[in-house]
Amino acid sequence: MYRKQNGRSQNFAKRSSVGKFSFKQKPRASQSRFGQFKDISKFVNKANSTAESKPYVAVNSFAGFSVDERLKKNILRAGYITPTPIQDQAIPYILAGKDIVGVANTGTGKTAAFIVPLLDKVAKDKKQNVLIVAPTRELAIQIDQELKKFGFGLGAFSVCCVGGMPVFRQINDLRRGYNFVIGTPGRIKDLSDRGCLKLNNFQTIVLDEADRMLDMGFVNDMRFLVTAMPKTHQTLLFSATISFDIKKLINEFLKDPVSISVKTGDTAKGVDQDVVYIRNEVKIEVLHNLLAKPEFNKVLIFGKTKHGVERLSEMLVIRGFKAESIHGNKNHTQRQKALSKFKENKSQILVATDVAARGLDIPNVSHVINYELPNTYEDYIHRIGRTGRCGKVGKALTFIE
Repeated sequence: MYRKQNGRSQNFAKRSSVGKFSFKQKPRASQSRFGQFKDISKFVNKANSTAESKPYVAVNSFAGFSVDERLKKNILRAGYITPTPIQDQAIPYILAGKDIVGVANTGTGKTAAFIVPLLDKVAKDKKQNVLIVAPTRELAIQIDQELKKFGFGLGAFSVCCVGGMPVFRQINDLRRGYNFVIGTPGRIKDLSDRGCLKLNNFQTIVLDEADRMLDMGFVNDMRFLVTAMPKTHQTLLFSATISFDIKKLINEFLKDPVSISVKTGDTAKGVDQDVVYIRNEVKIEVLHNLLAKPEFNKVLIFGKTKHGVERLSEMLVIRGFKAESIHGNKNHTQRQKALSKFKENKSQILVATDVAARGLDIPNVSHVINYELPNTYEDYIHRIGRTGRCGKVGKALTFIE
């Protein structure tokens, strides 16, 4: 039997007190088994207050950009007044038709940095077609939603082409006409191979989260898409990191690009990072006690495997928490339903594999918990980037066993 406390199940006999685990203790020698994470201090970092750093002073305003007046009204209606650094610096060059390499921390408004000028491009010339390529279907769908929000009343149509959704429905949508095609590399290539998508009809390509697409093995698909486009076209490449391989792609894909970097460090300044050592406690009990605290009101928990994530989500539901999960074994509808519930605060917890770590804009995530360590430090950066967004301070906790 168990009793309810604060609306959550509280039965579990050996409850480990939160006070039993400690923060900021030096890792033991045995923790060398964590591979590249031998230096656990990487997971401890205080958020910088806005008073400690000079605020960015934008050169432009959204009202001042030379874009279609209908587009400008949509931007202002959405509450956008002052551009973020990546928007402030990238939009004028994209409007001028330049190739762009944009490097920025996650959560810096990158999507609007290319959507706004490209919508203006289409509004002024309906013969313009834009291809936007993203690493995951969730990010592609999110970009499509942003496009529809800013493009209201402009007569610019988009088709979202991602895996996990019926391909024949997407083929029918492509027959109706479009200005924007947004999708994942594999599905776009598939539609091209079927003869349903003529890549030589596109004048602009956006490679969003290029580093992630590279990590996921999409380099040949990216190369196929770029080389199938007309010789003269505009290429916009955005990446959180610039590795040697990304530099090679930049040299291969872009012509005299303008490089814009507004990255301020490896991790977001607004994320307060710490570790939780699991010593003699049961790991799920420690997690339970954290989630029962009122400040843990919107929590994204990361695990490594699809089965592990699903199992953890089910355990939390049994314990009385409102939890959803997102991973590769769920179909498109299930994933979107789980994301929507979390975004709309109908669930307190979203348990996810790294599929949710990049690009997704989930408002007001109070905490990110690394229940299991990521594969790389770069994945860690992107995981914790889901909190501390838009000037807010978030918290990230990493469990160390």
